[in-house]
Amino acid sequence: MLDVPAEDVTKAFRTVTRNYQKYAKIPGFRPGKVPESVVRRRYSSEIRKEVIDGLLPERFNRGVRELGVQPVGQPQVTELTVEEGQPLHVKAAFEYIPAFSIEGYKDVTVEKPSVELTDEEFQHEISQLRESRATIEPVEEDRELVDGDWAQISYTGLVDGEPEAAPVAGQDTLVEIGGKDTVAAFNDVLRGAKPGQELKAEVIYPADYAEPSLAGRTVSYEVTVKAIKKRIIPELTDDFAKELGQYESLAELETRVREHMSNRKRRSVAAQTKDKLFAALTEKFSFPVPESLVQDQVDARLDRGLRALAAQGMETEQMRKLDFSRLRAAQRDGAVSEVRTNLLLDKIAETESITVSDEELDRELQLAALQSNEPVEALRQRLTQDGGLARIREQMKREKTANVLYERLPA
Repeated sequence: MLDVPAEDVTKAFRTVTRNYQKYAKIPGFRPGKVPESVVRRRYSSEIRKEVIDGLLPERFNRGVRELGVQPVGQPQVTELTVEEGQPLHVKAAFEYIPAFSIEGYKDVTVEKPSVELTDEEFQHEISQLRESRATIEPVEEDRELVDGDWAQISYTGLVDGEPEAAPVAGQDTLVEIGGKDTVAAFNDVLRGAKPGQELKAEVIYPADYAEPSLAGRTVSYEVTVKAIKKRIIPELTDDFAKELGQYESLAELETRVREHMSNRKRRSVAAQTKDKLFAALTEKFSFPVPESLVQDQVDARLDRGLRALAAQGMETEQMRKLDFSRLRAAQRDGAVSEVRTNLLLDKIAETESITVSDEELDRELQLAALQSNEPVEALRQRLTQDGGLARIREQMKREKTANVLYERLPA
């Protein structure tokens, strides 16, 4: 609740009214010569608003400082009385960040896994590269199909109990013998077969089969083996490295792959470990968080989710059909945790005097400008006007604080 003395209110009304007299353009009067009474009638609502805007913000901020709290968002005015010659009375409600202790935060630790790249991880990545360049080649020798081969087949299948249904058919389909995605009945009949053979197979598909039209059905197939093919995985040679990109040798490829994997593992381990540390901190330091911050975080999480759906091809009309009430409710727990984490990081940053320098902010802006193909100064001006620059600095400070906490964890 806030009260402004009557004399201050009267003074504000007179000052604002005189300004309107100077610049008001009203037919029948010369500029600057409009009577005060006419100005008051013509611009009563505008004058009243300017008086309120001139009197309240500074006094509100002073009152908040006296309370010793940090407000969140805009105050909601619940009562307001303002008349010239009378005291201005206002009652407003606002959320604020509650006082909370972080005593003992340095004692909160989680396991910090090694970020060293293992030889097993490296060899797996190299194997994946070889697999990605594999080719399917015909087998010229006269022999039977064995596990690991690929059979080129044509087939037709009739669904049992549905004689009128269109047959299940395929031409020149490749089937891996013994493959994890090949149904057992096909493995059984194709294993040991030769090109030119005609075979029969009965397949009973499980109820949870991926193809709905076949789930829970029994299909009788007639299969013709047309060829045997083999999957050829390339050898690790300099030529293989050159085919993958700008590499002069296999040694260079392996060095680049190892560097990329090491950086990726370092980032992944750090991110996962920080998440665990944040969870441990929020569990130790539990305190209520302002609802407006929670709703802002829910909005941000939903926005990220919708952008991801759009990137996957979801149309706007499909998005409009989503149950947003259910989606918001599902995001709430995560949003509360993120808000609490941010407030803890802010408090730790204040305690440890962690700041973001102008030079660090400039580097971040330069990267953002490159990504958005926008001049740095134009980006800076836009972000300054909409408050984005302050938010970027705030987020950078949190990330810097999180890095300090992560590096401090025992190995």
